[in-house]
Amino acid sequence: MTTNATHNSGSTADLVSQAAAQISTLVRDELTLAKLELTEKGKRAGVGGGLFGAAAVLGWFGLGLLLTLAVVLLNLAWPLWLAVLVVMVVVFAAAAVAAVLGRSKLKAAVPPMPTDAVAGVQADVRTVKNAAQRGRHL
Repeated sequence: MTTNATHNSGSTADLVSQAAAQISTLVRDELTLAKLELTEKGKRAGVGGGLFGAAAVLGWFGLGLLLTLAVVLLNLAWPLWLAVLVVMVVVFAAAAVAAVLGRSKLKAAVPPMPTDAVAGVQADVRTVKNAAQRGRHL
């Protein structure tokens, strides 16, 4: 009977050891797979970011050409200095509007603390404290 019990505990220990080794191997393999997947996605994101940057530069050049076209077209009716002045005022006005709107959006986002989540956690803490105090007084 003792031999049988020793054999069972030995095989149980072997099974536990094998399970631990298999779990360790599984976790290691999953981490390796995750690293490979992230590496591949990182490469794709890098290429996408580069292309997006190129699009931004080309768009910037296009905007400059569009403003130049506006000056040339206005120059058909007005003197060159007036055409440049009008286009410049329009561009600065658009920049001012964008700055005011951006500033108001930034003010609305500050502080960058999740106030709703903080309020929820504070309410949870109060609830736990109240429950603990009631539990002590019972």
